[in-house]
This record gives sequence, structure tokens and C-alpha cells, in this order.
Amino acid sequence: MDFTDYMNELGQASRVKLSALPRLSELTGDQEKEFAAAWPGIEVRRRRRIISELTDLAEDNVELNFDTVFRHGLSDDDAAVRRASIRGLWEYDRPDIIDPLLRILDSDPDAGVRVEAALALGRFVLLSEESRLSERSGRLVEAGLRRAIERTDEEVEVRARALEAVGAHNEAWVRQAISKAYESDIPRMKVSAVHAMGRSCEARWLPLVSKQLSNEDAEVRYEAAVACGSLGEEQAIPDLIRLVVDPDDEVRQAAIGALGEIGGRQAKDALATLLGSQSESTREAARDALTGLEFEEDPLSFKFRP
Repeated sequence: MDFTDYMNELGQASRVKLSALPRLSELTGDQEKEFAAAWPGIEVRRRRRIISELTDLAEDNVELNFDTVFRHGLSDDDAAVRRASIRGLWEYDRPDIIDPLLRILDSDPDAGVRVEAALALGRFVLLSEESRLSERSGRLVEAGLRRAIERTDEEVEVRARALEAVGAHNEAWVRQAISKAYESDIPRMKVSAVHAMGRSCEARWLPLVSKQLSNEDAEVRYEAAVACGSLGEEQAIPDLIRLVVDPDDEVRQAAIGALGEIGGRQAKDALATLLGSQSESTREAARDALTGLEFEEDPLSFKFRP
């Protein structure tokens, strides 16, 4: 079956044939043209299903690449397809995607799509901080995320995700935005401020992050624990140890993971103790954290393990 026939089948068959979807990987120029012409005519629920299945396939098989399909999905008429297409591009780090993502963040009518665009742009903030992105592109990403944060009529979730995305950027205005969000009376913005503090990897935030480890809101405690792991400061270890018995399972998991990120004798001893926990999830998390620490200390020790 040639590609034209396959596209006809994809749009008209009674069900999506999952085994044939890899044909959409690495489309040639001519195939891309045929795909672009046929895609809008496929029924919307079917388009959603295809994008979802392609995302799963790409996660399970690194040899499959559906970026061309996902790129077309960015301009789909359906918001659910646009959201899923951005998520499908989660590993795409070439700068040619920056302008489309910025347009989406600025003007897409669906807040959920704008949220996904903000999150995706966070990759390019990290690349900029690592000097792996041109100065021009870095400035464009920074400006777009700043616009989203400062738009007073923007949805809170979009502003929050934009703040998280730009958190790694070492600029005075970013630190000011984080501080403002932290002091905000909007709970969602405080959560994102704590997340951004961890993403910054700046030890200056540790006192504020540590304070939130005892917040009554489990979501804030979770973000604070994750942030402590990112900051990597051993001063946080005693507070994290207290969180390994938190009533919220996700908070416990985050605290255990953070201990593994920070490392050191005190953290290792605490993790070793947790191997005797009555909770299977706690034991598993502690094992994973200790394995990560062992690998960090001696990567070659894993080389010949079966």
C-alpha cells in the first residue's frame, strides 16, 4: 500500500489500525504534503486518537519520530489536538519551534493550549542558560514568557506555568516575579513560585523553600520538597527527613527523591532506614534514591550489572 492509499485508509477505516501508525514516522517531503492535505479532513475524534497513540508510540520506541505530524497538529482546529501535539513535541529542542510556540502562548483561544506552550518553552530557557541557544532566540523566549506572566487578564494557570518555565533564567526581573508570586494571595501562584525557586538552582531561595515544607497545603509541601532536591543544599536534609512520614503519599515520595538528589551521609542513612518501612511505595522510592546515589558516586559500578 502506497502512502496515498494509507492516508485514505487512516481517514476512512472503521478504526485506527495501531500497527500501521509507524508509517507516519519520519515523513518525506512528498509524504508530508500528502499528510497536510488529508489531515484536516479526518474526523476530529479520530485526529485526537491518532495524536494520542502517536505520543505513546514515540515514548515507547525512540526510533520512531512523529515530529512532522505533531508540528502540523499545532495549527489544528481542535484545541485537544493542539494540546496533545505540543506534548508530543516534548523532546523537540530545535529553535524553529520557538516562534510557533510563542504565537500560541500569545494568542491561542484555549487556555489549556497556552499552558502547554508555556511549559514547552521552558526547555528553551534551560538551553539558553546552558548557552546552547542563540542570544536572539533566548531573548524571544524570555520576552514571550514575561508577557504571559505580566498580563493581568491572563488565566492564572497560564501565568503560573510561564513563571515555572522561566524560573531557571538568571535575571533580576525573574527573581522579582518569583518573589511577587510567593507573596501573592493566589495559592496557585505561590505553588509556582516555589517550583520556580527550585528550577533556578539558586541557594538564595532555600530559606523560603524550607519554610514551605511545613505548609498546610500538600501541593505546596510537594513542590517545596522537589525544589529542595533541585537546590541540592544539605541544610534541607533534616526537614526532608521529617517529611518522609507526611500523611500525603506524593509528598513522602518527593521528600525521598529529594534526599536522593542531595546525597551525603545523613541522607543515605535516612534512606537506608526507610528500606525497612512497612509501606511498599516508601521502600521502593528509597531503593530508587539509593540506587541513584550509588550511580552518581560510581557510575562504572553499574556497567557490568546484568
